[in-house]
Amino acid sequence: MPLDARGDDTLDSFEYRNIGPARGGRVTAVAGTVAAPGTFYLGASGGGVWKTTDYGQSWAPVSDGYFASPSIGDIAVAERDPNIVYVGTGSDGLRSNVIAGKGVYKSIDGGQSWTAIGLEKTGHIGAVEIDPRNHNTVWVAAIGNAFGASEERGVYKTTDGGRSWNKVLYRSDSVGFTDVELLPSNPDIVFASAWEARRTPWTIRSGGSADKGGIWKSVDGGATWTKITKGLPQDLIGKVDLALSPADSRIVYALVEAPGEQGGLYKSVDQGESFTQVSSHKGLRNRPFYYTNVDVDPTDPDTVYVMATRYWKSTDGGETWARLTPPHADSHDMWIDPSNPDLFIQANDGGANITFNGGKTWSTQFNQPTVEVYQVEVDDQYPYWLYGGQQDNGTTISVPSMAPWPVQNKAAYIQHSGGCETGPAVPKPGDPDTVYVNCKGRFGVYDKRTGQEKSYWVGAAYMYGHNPADLRHRFQRVAPIHVSPHDPGVVYHASQYVHRTTDEGRSWETISPDLTAFEADKQVISGEPITRDITGEENYSTIYSLRESPVRAGVIWVGANDGPVQVTRDGGETWADVTPGKVPGGGRVDSVEPSPHDPAKAYVTVLRYQLDDWKPYVLRTENYGRSWTLLTDGRNGIPADYPVRVVREDPLKPGLLYAGTEYGLFVSHDDGDSWAPFQQNLPVTPVTDIKRHRGDLVVSTMGRGFWILDNVATLAQRAFEGRDDAALLFQPKTTYRYRSSYGDASGVPDYPRAAAVIDYYLPEDLAGTPVRLSVHDAAGRVVAAYEGAGAADAEAPGPQGERDMATEAVTYLGTERLTSEAGMNRFRWDLAHAGAWDGEPERRYRGGPLVAPGTYTLRLSVGDATLHQPLEVKADPRVLARGTTLDQMTAQEDLLLRIRDLLSDARRLAHDLGEERDALETARAAGDLDDAGAARLATVTAALDALVTNDENFYQQPMLIDQTGYLYYMLAGADQAPGDQAPARYDELAGQLADIRAAVAAD
Repeated sequence: MPLDARGDDTLDSFEYRNIGPARGGRVTAVAGTVAAPGTFYLGASGGGVWKTTDYGQSWAPVSDGYFASPSIGDIAVAERDPNIVYVGTGSDGLRSNVIAGKGVYKSIDGGQSWTAIGLEKTGHIGAVEIDPRNHNTVWVAAIGNAFGASEERGVYKTTDGGRSWNKVLYRSDSVGFTDVELLPSNPDIVFASAWEARRTPWTIRSGGSADKGGIWKSVDGGATWTKITKGLPQDLIGKVDLALSPADSRIVYALVEAPGEQGGLYKSVDQGESFTQVSSHKGLRNRPFYYTNVDVDPTDPDTVYVMATRYWKSTDGGETWARLTPPHADSHDMWIDPSNPDLFIQANDGGANITFNGGKTWSTQFNQPTVEVYQVEVDDQYPYWLYGGQQDNGTTISVPSMAPWPVQNKAAYIQHSGGCETGPAVPKPGDPDTVYVNCKGRFGVYDKRTGQEKSYWVGAAYMYGHNPADLRHRFQRVAPIHVSPHDPGVVYHASQYVHRTTDEGRSWETISPDLTAFEADKQVISGEPITRDITGEENYSTIYSLRESPVRAGVIWVGANDGPVQVTRDGGETWADVTPGKVPGGGRVDSVEPSPHDPAKAYVTVLRYQLDDWKPYVLRTENYGRSWTLLTDGRNGIPADYPVRVVREDPLKPGLLYAGTEYGLFVSHDDGDSWAPFQQNLPVTPVTDIKRHRGDLVVSTMGRGFWILDNVATLAQRAFEGRDDAALLFQPKTTYRYRSSYGDASGVPDYPRAAAVIDYYLPEDLAGTPVRLSVHDAAGRVVAAYEGAGAADAEAPGPQGERDMATEAVTYLGTERLTSEAGMNRFRWDLAHAGAWDGEPERRYRGGPLVAPGTYTLRLSVGDATLHQPLEVKADPRVLARGTTLDQMTAQEDLLLRIRDLLSDARRLAHDLGEERDALETARAAGDLDDAGAARLATVTAALDALVTNDENFYQQPMLIDQTGYLYYMLAGADQAPGDQAPARYDELAGQLADIRAAVAAD
């Protein structure tokens, strides 16, 4: 059944725009099917399941609205029926930020709809296998909860399509199963690999004693199992992946994590009774907790693939290896077409890619917006840009909120912004070409104009490979950077200390002591008991979040990833430990949020799911941290198992809060006393950061890129609280007049034409009532008008003109329709006058000139009530900076309106004359046309020839209507003074139309 996560249905008109970027993020599972050529699936680590039916030329999300978790562990498609698809959620790459799964899902219509079929508490699923004889028999290898003991670990089997499950193999609450494979020639012979694995914030445990992990085999469909030990490591064993080839039922491959040279690829030639190590190649066994993936060609058992940081291929049964070069490194999964082994799909940290020729060339990854973004910052240019660290994309990235200029491909809008994948990237206020960036604790200053980054690393010491206790400065990979809201020349950076620079990093001062808990037993070499893994991701006891109060300079809040919250009220001279006592210790203070209204007030969020505590923790203080109120009890709106990553307070309205959780977004209108889902059309995915900027809600996600909800400022208006039994019209935010005719709302990024976003509310008893919206200029003239036919009237009338009998003024109704639903309604006015009249109703009044910058009045009529609100339309500041003036834009508007009216008059005349000519020609054909009629036909035909271009052949001479449209096109494309040619040409064309009118009138 579809999920219902939208929350308040009166807000259905509020929808987020996905602005991408349109490139792939980490993909952990892929699958295909011979039964439907060209059809493949990808499963992202935080972006859900996507499907292509054209060999990867385009992808579409198919799990949105159905899956409770966006983290995908494995995908399986029935061998004989491409409509049957099973998905296990919860990625098997147990990074510190891995997203937990919510069980298994099944589709019987090729991914159009899904049903949850159980195993909700299995945490992470390493493999899903379908019995080729009967797609109702399915096997699942459950790794279990990554962060704690879990009785749900084990191998599961269903024989009724998921209606019921049996746990057929179990070791302990600390040992799960990462793979299960069926022998193709006899699916009752089953292999499974056990894995002892556990994540904490300070280390990854991958492996244990060989008696706990390793490989198991059943020859009776899982009724009984035998442990395989011969030839395998006997001391310690970690993650194991298995591969079997239909071409030779004797051969089983096992990629094994084990100490030293014992790790690598093992091979059995006796159906798993014994194994022999065939390779200890170092490249096959790096970061095994994250990779450890092996596959074998279905037609040639000597052709073997291994996925790790690099992508490896062997054609001699694993003895020697060569590299394949897909579009991105960090490889996770593949599926090979058994009828054509040169056709396969491969998954990596950059997305999924398909090859037809065995890996020589690949499909693009720039069509699957599954980007994992760690945070979001915004700049102050027009339109504003968004910045953040994207997992494994080389540098941080920046994308515009609206299309800033024309490009030939929307993917061109993604730009590097310095640093590296972790971020953050913080643009300098007043100078958006300068970006302060981080790369795993390394501070840089990036110049977007030159593409160069200056490096000013605090401590200048290489962090990798160290026990954190031995580091002078302990930086998290996402070490915070924060620019003072009071002085853009002051920049803060944080290790376990707060560092400050006033010269863009050339020199640093440390303004705090160690502000972390720094428990000695948590300062360890990460990666045990087999494989070291020390990239800074597990550096515990570091400052994770830092912000200065926007109300009072020198009030700085910090939160550490091991629990403490600290505040200074004197710019770092003294610090107070104000850690909330209402939260168990050790959690990551993911965000601190000083109130934009009160210097004594702040909010913090604490993540403890890495300590196996899945409760939401949002806390508020109103006295500089002396006391705290817990705002999330699991019963007041945010579910008890939704960890909260970030909370932000609205800058316009105290107590209006937005919270980003592991599974979506929530809003509170009462300072956290209660919460409601604010998911709208946002897919289920972790919300990593939130900003309120220029009336918009700006969101970053760990799996679906950046999103913007335009004009969320409506929620902050006082009238919003009073919506009940009366219609309301809300004041729109100041709207900038961008010429984004090159904007494109289709696909990702979603860049619609610039518009004033207008919100209005209708109570239940006015739902379906006809509504009308008109926009008036400062002189009271109607510049645009729209109406709605009511919710029940599906046959709304087309666009038309309405004449005022008293003034003879004509109001042209726009082509867009207003909605009249109960609750909030939203309309986007494109800032344009009505366009010219056209004989074709579907083209009538479209494409009118933009209104000049200025103050306008909105008038909404609902039943007997008429509501008013002002609207400020401002010029694009970039245009003003380049010398175009407001007076020039007004003159341009005036001339364009005259040209529009001239075009309307010419088209109407041509339309009327065309009807007259048709009648005359009908009379002539009937023999009823006298000499006077023949003369009139000649006059009418001559007039039409002067008005309308002959389109019987190409490149005919354009006549008056096309010449007028050509003049309109000349003047409507940019903000400019009209110049002297345009009005002169208008006068000439107007004179020609007058002559034509005179000719037909005199006849």
